[in-house]
Amino acid sequence: MSEKYSLPTGWRWVKLGEVCEVVSKGTTPTTYGYTFVNSGIPFLRAEDIIGGPVDFSSVAYHITEETHEFLDRSKLRAGDFLITIAGTLGRVGYMPEGAPEVNCNQAVAFARVDSAKADVKFLCYFLQIPEVLSPFVELKVGGTIQNLNLQQVRSIEIPLPPLAEQKLIIAKIQELMQEVEVARSACEKQLEATNALPSAYLREVFESEEAKKWERKRLGDALEVIESGSRPKGGVNEIKAGIPSVGAEHLNSFSGFNFENIRYIPKEFYQSMKRGKIKKRDILVVKDGATTGKVSFVIYNFPFEESAVNEHVFILRAKEFLDQEFLFWFLYSPLGQTQIQQEFHGAAQGGINQQFVNGVYISIPALDIQKCIIAELKEKMPEAEQLQASIEKQLETINALPQSILRKAFRGEL
Repeated sequence: MSEKYSLPTGWRWVKLGEVCEVVSKGTTPTTYGYTFVNSGIPFLRAEDIIGGPVDFSSVAYHITEETHEFLDRSKLRAGDFLITIAGTLGRVGYMPEGAPEVNCNQAVAFARVDSAKADVKFLCYFLQIPEVLSPFVELKVGGTIQNLNLQQVRSIEIPLPPLAEQKLIIAKIQELMQEVEVARSACEKQLEATNALPSAYLREVFESEEAKKWERKRLGDALEVIESGSRPKGGVNEIKAGIPSVGAEHLNSFSGFNFENIRYIPKEFYQSMKRGKIKKRDILVVKDGATTGKVSFVIYNFPFEESAVNEHVFILRAKEFLDQEFLFWFLYSPLGQTQIQQEFHGAAQGGINQQFVNGVYISIPALDIQKCIIAELKEKMPEAEQLQASIEKQLETINALPQSILRKAFRGEL
């Protein structure tokens, strides 16, 4: 770590080079006229170092026996400690027991650990604490160095207990990490189920047997307004003040809007616009691009008194027999999104046009039933969102546990 701390009795600070017989690095075969082959001796790159034992089934590069013999200096053995010293610095791993013949390139350094002094798994765990290599990584970020050199690798300091205690610590870490993984898996399943709740609630409304009895209309017949905006010529909307110009990137579905990096149009251009001015309770729909069909409602998290959409967003306003919020929930629902996507994929290049509403159908109950449905959804949806946020917080806490475990382990606190 960047600063030393007091160690338990019997522990001592050592440099990595003190517990290793060899510290070296690999070579690129093409430098010497050799080529890679489809199968043969696994050839490790930085991408293959993943924090634990090397997974040889995922190694993409291979070399021939002849090349392997030529690159004799960088042959790897079971028990070798590995660290990336170019590109993404400080990724670590090790060669597992029973490893096949393996070689590596110059982005990978290897330390041949003296098994009478240190356990390679102990070293591997310790060097996964971010603070351990942060002084070197910070130098790279600052532009001072581009790679770690072998002398820096040898000089990495490690808190070393007796070998028997190292093995006990490894066993305890592995036990705790397994518990963390079980907790993470359970939390991820909870989150997956919670993320599915909004869609389930909306299916209960719009795909129910009751919904099949409602009057079915083309969406175009239920809308008073469908229009998109525009932008001034010459990129004038890059100005830093004026009227906010809302684009596809600002729509955030149920959560409302995200106005980070909002752009503006001049007030005089806004005043000249005949279409695309946003009003309260407007529904905004992305009309093209990667997020086509994303929908937001101008109530949730919308702070502007005056604003407009750009040419990538539709404004929708319903006729008097269709509540705007009911329409929003329909367009946000799996049924509505499916129809929008079908229209998008059937449209000409450039996205859905203003005629897309002719291909989307909506079933509409009486206005009082719409309002009851809206009230129910307004109660259920925030609850689902709060539950999702709570589980995400739990998952964040679980994801932080491995580093907490490692820090305690190497302070002798497990």
